[in-house]
Amino acid sequence: MGTTTTTAAAQKRVRLVAIITMFFLFAMIAFVTNLAAPLGTVWKGHYSWAGMMGNLMNFAAYLFMGIPAGKLLQRIGYKRTTLWALALGFIGMGIQYLSSCVGGSTPLFSISGEPVMLNFIIYLLGAFTGGFCVCMLNTVVNPMLSLLGGGGNKGNQLLQAGGTLNSLSATLTPVLVGILVGQVTPQTSMLEIVPLLWIAMGVFALSFIIISFIAIPEPEKGLTRSGKAPHSPWNFRHTVLGVIGIFFYVGIEVGIPGTLIFYLSDSAASGITDNATSIATAVAAVYWLLMLIGRMTSSVISGKVSSRSQLTVASSLAILLVIGAILTPASVRITMIGYSVEDGFTTAAVPMSALLLVLTGFCTSVMWGGIFNLAVEGLGRYTAQASGIFMMMVVGGGIMPYIQEYIARTAGYMISYWLPILMLAYLLYYALRGCQNVNRDIPVDYEQTDLEIQDSL
Repeated sequence: MGTTTTTAAAQKRVRLVAIITMFFLFAMIAFVTNLAAPLGTVWKGHYSWAGMMGNLMNFAAYLFMGIPAGKLLQRIGYKRTTLWALALGFIGMGIQYLSSCVGGSTPLFSISGEPVMLNFIIYLLGAFTGGFCVCMLNTVVNPMLSLLGGGGNKGNQLLQAGGTLNSLSATLTPVLVGILVGQVTPQTSMLEIVPLLWIAMGVFALSFIIISFIAIPEPEKGLTRSGKAPHSPWNFRHTVLGVIGIFFYVGIEVGIPGTLIFYLSDSAASGITDNATSIATAVAAVYWLLMLIGRMTSSVISGKVSSRSQLTVASSLAILLVIGAILTPASVRITMIGYSVEDGFTTAAVPMSALLLVLTGFCTSVMWGGIFNLAVEGLGRYTAQASGIFMMMVVGGGIMPYIQEYIARTAGYMISYWLPILMLAYLLYYALRGCQNVNRDIPVDYEQTDLEIQDSL
C-alpha cells in the first residue's frame, strides 16, 4: 500500500514538473516569434520593404519543418525533440548576431533599387533557423499538454493556461526590446541590438541545461512498433477538417489586427489626422491584450466548459463583431485607449469599427487550443504525427493575411474583412459538426494495432 502511494506521488510530481516545463516552452515560443517584429523595424530603416521579412521567414519555416518535426517527435521523443529545438534556437540567435558582425560595401543584388548586403541575408537565415525552433517547440508543447490533461476539457484547460503565458510573453517581449534598444531610427544598426541577442542566446542555453535534467513523460516510450502503422492522421475526418481550421484560424488571428493597423494608419480612410500610425499600433495592441485576458479566462473555465462549446460561442460572436465593423460607418467615432512603448498610454477618437474588430481578440484567444484539442481527440498513436501537420499549417498566418491585404488595397479595408468572416464561418461549422470523430473504428492503441499487424503477417 505504501509503495503504491509513493509511486502515485512520484508520478504526480513528474506530471507537475512536465506541465510547468511546457508552460515555460509556450512562453519561449512567443519570445522567439515576437523578436522578429522589433528586429524588423531596424532593417526597415535600411530597406523600405524589409520590415516583415524576418516574420515571413519565421512563418515559412513552419511549412518546411511541420511534418518533419512530427516525425522527429515520433522517433526520438518529446524531451530530445525539445532539446534539439532549443539548440536550433541558440544557433538561430547566433546567426542573427553574426549579421551584426558582417558588413561590406559590395551589394549582392538589388530589390526595388535598394542594394541588399550580405548581413541582411545572414539575418534572414537566422530568422529562418529560429522559425525551425519555434515550429518544433509547438510540435512538442501542444500534444504534450493535451496528453498531460488527459484530453477533453482538462486537456484544453492546460492548452489555454499555456496560451496565457504565451500571450504574456508576446506582450512583454516588445517592452524588453524597447528598454534595451530604445527609440529605433533609420540609423539604428544590428550592432545596437547585440545585447538583446546575447540575452536571447543565454536564455536558450540556460533552458537547454535545465530541461536536460527534467523528466518529461514519453507516452510512446517502451511501445513496440512491429511494422508500419496501417493508418495516419489523414484517415480521421475530424483531424483533416481541424488542420484546415488551424490554417484559417492563424490567418484570422494575424489578419484582423494587421489590416486594422493599415486601416487606422490611412488618414483618408480612418479620419485620424494626427499620429495615425502611432495610434493604430496602440489600438491594435488592445487586441493582443484581450487575447491574454481571454486565454486566462478560458484556462479557468475549460475544466467545465468543453472546447466545442467555447469554439462555437467564440466563432459566432466573432462573426457578429466583424459584420458589425463592416456595416458601421467610419463617421461613427469612439475614444479608445491604447499603449505603445514609444508613447505610453494614449487616447484618440477612432471609428467604432476599430473597437468591434479589437474585441474579436477575446474570441480568437480560445480558438487555437479548442481546434487543436478537438482535432487530436481520440488519435492515440497518431497524435505526434498530427501535431507536425498542424504546425505546417501555421503558414496560413502568412498566406491569408496577404490575400486580405490585397483585397484591402483593391476593394477597400472593410470589404477585406469578409474574408475573415468566411473563415470564421468554417470554424463555426467545425465546432458544430466537423469536430465529431466518425472514424472510431480505426485502432489507435499501439499494443492493439501492433498485435493486429503481427496476426496479419
